Amino acid sequence: MRVLILGGTSDARKVVKALDQRGLLDRITLTYSVAGLVRVPELACEVISGGFSQHGGLLHYLQEHSFDLVLDITHPFALQMSTTAVDACAEKGIPCWRFHRPVWQAKEGDNWRLFDDWSALLAATEAYQSLFLTAGQIGQELIDQLAQQTLKTGQRQVLRTAAPPQVDLPASMKWLKAIGPFNQADEKNILESYKIDLLISKNSGGSATEAKLWAARELGIPVFMLQRPVLPDADLLMHSVEDMVDAVSNLRAEK
Repeated sequence: MRVLILGGTSDARKVVKALDQRGLLDRITLTYSVAGLVRVPELACEVISGGFSQHGGLLHYLQEHSFDLVLDITHPFALQMSTTAVDACAEKGIPCWRFHRPVWQAKEGDNWRLFDDWSALLAATEAYQSLFLTAGQIGQELIDQLAQQTLKTGQRQVLRTAAPPQVDLPASMKWLKAIGPFNQADEKNILESYKIDLLISKNSGGSATEAKLWAARELGIPVFMLQRPVLPDADLLMHSVEDMVDAVSNLRAEK
């Protein structure tokens, strides 16, 4: 049985490790795909980096290598990749299973505002003096909007990403390069050092980057939270590594 994992997340690496520990990598042929913008993982299976354009697109790649199953374990905000996976698998008659970690839930003491899109979120940030943007790569149009806010109000902005920004940043914006997992003490230090009065985040879920929410709660800093996009339905949706590995194991036993 040939399995393709659309990875790039800590969850995807955990699934590969769990498959290996179960001895399943001796019974399936596993390929792990990663964009490679941050790092290319060392795993006990074939790893391809750089996306599928170099292979003629995902649909062509699935056909060329005769995959039996696709596991979409990309980031919860990877709308384009997840949509492409569902469409390509449907066309080839291949099951597409998705793993998504549970969303973060506001706890007592949190001051969250939830937004469905960037436009509404950024429009509500103008009254704040110092923003900490921890939402991954941000498009040039949004960066330019933030730069205009700085010119208008003197607002300060700190952007943290794992990979260098793919846009032109204004001189007024501070960029921090960092890769999780993060701890609460370090996150609190950043919030205090830059006098942050608003934290901006995507609702990615998971433990690796949750410490910023704990730090914001402790310091009484409000959080603007971008909600996850609505993805097309996969054939099967799971929320734990164990469930994903069990499902693969059961399918392998049926083959």
